[in-house]
Amino acid sequence: MNEHVRHGRPQRTYDVVLFGATGFVGALTAEYLAVHAPADCRWALAGRDPGKLERLRERLTALNPACAGLPLLRADASDGPALRELAASTRVLATTVGPYVWYGAELVEACAEEGTDYVDLTGEPEFVDRMYVAHDARARETGARLVHACGFDSIPADLGAYFTVSRLPEGVPLRVDGFVRSNALFSGGTLASALTALGRGPQTLAAARARRLHEPRLPGRRVRGPVGAPRFSRETGTWAMPLPTLDPAVVARSAAALERYGPDFRYRHYASVRHLPVAAGGTAALGATVALAQVPAARRWLMSRWEPGSGPDAERRARSWFTVRFVGEGGGRRVFTEVSGGDPGYGETAKMLAESALCLAHDALPRAAGQLTTAVAMGDALLDRLQKAGIRFRVAAED
Repeated sequence: MNEHVRHGRPQRTYDVVLFGATGFVGALTAEYLAVHAPADCRWALAGRDPGKLERLRERLTALNPACAGLPLLRADASDGPALRELAASTRVLATTVGPYVWYGAELVEACAEEGTDYVDLTGEPEFVDRMYVAHDARARETGARLVHACGFDSIPADLGAYFTVSRLPEGVPLRVDGFVRSNALFSGGTLASALTALGRGPQTLAAARARRLHEPRLPGRRVRGPVGAPRFSRETGTWAMPLPTLDPAVVARSAAALERYGPDFRYRHYASVRHLPVAAGGTAALGATVALAQVPAARRWLMSRWEPGSGPDAERRARSWFTVRFVGEGGGRRVFTEVSGGDPGYGETAKMLAESALCLAHDALPRAAGQLTTAVAMGDALLDRLQKAGIRFRVAAED
């Protein structure tokens, strides 16, 4: 879908640096890189605790003896000069340190200033919008590609919609709906990020308004990502419950940047639930969680139930799975596609983040800079990487 070109990137000491490597998802990402990074990839681990970094390197060496000499870099998320030095040392900086609204802004600024490509796992709309307003223009000047949401938030939705659109006619209005199913559990870090985002409603709305003032308009085109109403989906045979996540906004931003999505594009995002009582219970539970997140004491109590750095064990992750089914329509055609894989929050998210970083470091990509989505920054190259890594993108049916 994109014309790919190779362009010069700055010469740096490292190709990829993984920041926050000793956290739960960070360590899984490091393990993935230890096994799958090309032999000539110059990568390093970064974090604030040298002892934990040393112990992680020992674990990685057991997976791949070549990791015995893996560089360890010390930096703290609040130390601006150290983060600037870290960003200047590498072509791509991947970070798992969240909640990003608390710990992520200075690293994004450092990458924007140094012309360093950046990837993270955020699902926090406020953080993404604030970073756009603060750093998109500077990143365009320096050539930095700032790519948020490179995990389960929001690669399956973004690249799944991209894959679906490529199977539909060009130059016509398109409609795509995504339906998510999974049996996975979450980690302490994921819970902290989610509760932080849910508890910052006014700040999230203010950040969205500020972004709208800065974003260019789309002359002659229309893109929408509305929150759909609960309904029974005949296409999937399940109850479709609106998912108020970052995903629809990411898909809409890809559509706004890429004319292949047509002159009038709409995307809706749902949780797919087989039984109505489960759907109703899930809606009630979400409402209760949102309400509790507004009360600082309740939010702190919920966070304390799962400490950051904890998460499901390997056996539980091995039993976890996800599917995102898409129904795309336009120009008299309809296509059914599916993205699926294993444990979405940890194993597959680590894979997605690592492959995103490797893609930015090593692949011929579209010429672009600023805050970008995965579809815009990497498109077919990342799609190909993820398919080779075992995440399935397939056409289920067409008519």
